[in-house]
Amino acid sequence: MEQEEVNKVEEPELTAGGDPTSEVEKLTAELAESKDKYLRLYSEFDNFRKRTAKEKIDTVLNATEGLVKDLLPVLDDFQRAKEAMDKTEDVKALKEGVDLIYHKFSKVLEGKGLKAMEAKDQPFDVELHECVTQFPADESKKGMVIDELEKGYFLNDKVIRYAKVVVGN
Repeated sequence: MEQEEVNKVEEPELTAGGDPTSEVEKLTAELAESKDKYLRLYSEFDNFRKRTAKEKIDTVLNATEGLVKDLLPVLDDFQRAKEAMDKTEDVKALKEGVDLIYHKFSKVLEGKGLKAMEAKDQPFDVELHECVTQFPADESKKGMVIDELEKGYFLNDKVIRYAKVVVGN
């Protein structure tokens, strides 16, 4: 008797006046609608994924555009300075012109978030400095940066180049 109960397949309940074939047709239609919604959603997500991947590639390729546009006037100034070097004998005026270009170049980079790090006479920090060599020093200079061979830089508070330094030993 228990075996018969286990093997029984439940028949779908019929609504008043309904027959089993209309119920099957209704469920088949719902299944088809669900599959269609799923396929549309999957397709939409796939298009979204492709679009965002393309946008990311475009962003990476064009990321330097703003910096380059800001540096073009500095390049123009360097070209004018180069032309002036060939035409003039006034070294003082050339020096002033190059100083102005240097300051303009520095301001553009600072505007983009670049900041030079101060290393000389600071305690040696492996997070900021790269020790190129050590030099014998008195007690007050031990573990301190004695000389800076190459400046270090931050870009938006992140180290992008470590300062190459000489440390007192």
